[in-house]
Amino acid sequence: MSIDFNIDSLKFDGNGLLPAIIQDAISGKVLMLGYMNKEALIKTLETGKTWFYSRSRKTLWNKGETSGNYHDVKEIFYDCDEDTLLVKVIPSGPTCHTNNYSCFYRKIIGSEGSQTNKASILFELYQIILERKRLNPENSYVAKKMREGIDRILKKIGEEAGEVIIAGKNGNKEEISWEVADLIFHLFLVLAYYDMSLDEVYDRLIERKK
Repeated sequence: MSIDFNIDSLKFDGNGLLPAIIQDAISGKVLMLGYMNKEALIKTLETGKTWFYSRSRKTLWNKGETSGNYHDVKEIFYDCDEDTLLVKVIPSGPTCHTNNYSCFYRKIIGSEGSQTNKASILFELYQIILERKRLNPENSYVAKKMREGIDRILKKIGEEAGEVIIAGKNGNKEEISWEVADLIFHLFLVLAYYDMSLDEVYDRLIERKK
């Protein structure tokens, strides 16, 4: 990762450490809290994977080196006091050693699922679609559509779009939500067919917002 920043401007504590909050770049969910010394931060920047300093073992460790559940680092921020990091990542699997998605899976107060950003399902769904395309299992609907080709996928999108129109005319909100979900799913098949990233769509949406 390229960097144009003076690490020495950060305020490491008396033990030479900074707390680093690790956040899912897609869902926004906080995954864990770790500590980085200067060396761990440099290795994180150099490798694009999260590195931390273990206060108990007194050594550096790379998240995922044992489990294989690495963090792909997308962005790193520091706070107004220059003594805390926010690291946005794409996790390749559960972050917690208990095999939970996040280390913050137990609650004191708050409603069930209050930590969840439902929009993350779009990313999760697309990853499943890409996996089905890659593995090409015989009984997979996605793999079947990929084998049939783009014309059949586009024909299905036309059908689903028509069903959205009908649902919209009927005015039934539950029906509308189901049909829109079906349409989104099949639109994702087009992206997957051409091995596109969701970022390419997000970038267009950002441009429209501007």
